[in-house]
Amino acid sequence: MARKLRVQYPGAIYHVTSRGDGREGICRTDRDRKLFLATLGEACAKTDWQVHAWCLMGNQFHLVVETPKPNLVEGMKWFMGAYTIQYNRRHKRWGNLFSGRYKALFVDGSSKSYLKTVCDYVHLNPARAGLLGPRQELSSYPWSSYGEYLQAPRSRYRWLRVDRLFRAWDIPSDSAAGRREFERRMEARRAAEDGEQFKPVLRGWCFGGKAFRQELLRRMRGRVGTGHLGREIPDTAKAERIVREEFRRAGWSEKDLGRHRKGDPKKVRIALRLRNETTVTLAWISQRLRMGVPMHVAHLLYWRGRDKKRG
Repeated sequence: MARKLRVQYPGAIYHVTSRGDGREGICRTDRDRKLFLATLGEACAKTDWQVHAWCLMGNQFHLVVETPKPNLVEGMKWFMGAYTIQYNRRHKRWGNLFSGRYKALFVDGSSKSYLKTVCDYVHLNPARAGLLGPRQELSSYPWSSYGEYLQAPRSRYRWLRVDRLFRAWDIPSDSAAGRREFERRMEARRAAEDGEQFKPVLRGWCFGGKAFRQELLRRMRGRVGTGHLGREIPDTAKAERIVREEFRRAGWSEKDLGRHRKGDPKKVRIALRLRNETTVTLAWISQRLRMGVPMHVAHLLYWRGRDKKRG
């Protein structure tokens, strides 16, 4: 059976979820959880994602992510793949960590109520799952962005964006008073929750108004340009900008690529920057920089990394 196509467009907001393969845990220790968040931070740096909410639980994760560029597919591929490789290496295991493809629910960003509801759903997950006792505050669960919302900006992850959810709650500023009011309202919502408002988040493919749904269906039918992607297309625009910058730095032109050997240190430097700052593949890098096969590039980057550690 063919996979469902992913619709991507600038400014899209998604509620992304994934579970462990066979309902296996995706984190065994706090060190794994910190690794997960560090890898998410790397993914955000590569893709320019803005995360509005996140929650890491025993065998699943939840993200509410906004994509200024149409790059959810390549970003999630890199993020989940990079975390799986590191997790497997740490625990001496192999194979899939996550169960199939992640689920991505479209969220209507034109109305504050939809974003508010889906972020509240994510933040209330630990209480709903019984991970908190009735007398424990929501903020006592450490692996959720909810606690970050209650901290001063300097203490948060740089990739967490709080302003849109605060506005959705009619909280005018990210101040100490505003954060206390947010906490008070969330605890009140927790006490009053009956689950009815969250049912649309759990079902279907789209959470929004009628006009939003119709626009998405139009995109799926291919009537609005390249927003409808049926294959994974890397973020080549950013990668090409980096290549041009490095060419100027090296005093090279396109013709110089063929004049220098595949493992030229300047090519390796460009390749390393592309891997660190974008989601383009080794195959794209090897072809673009004329560095031979992707495995050769992987070896060059591996030894470059080892040399840096020794230095």
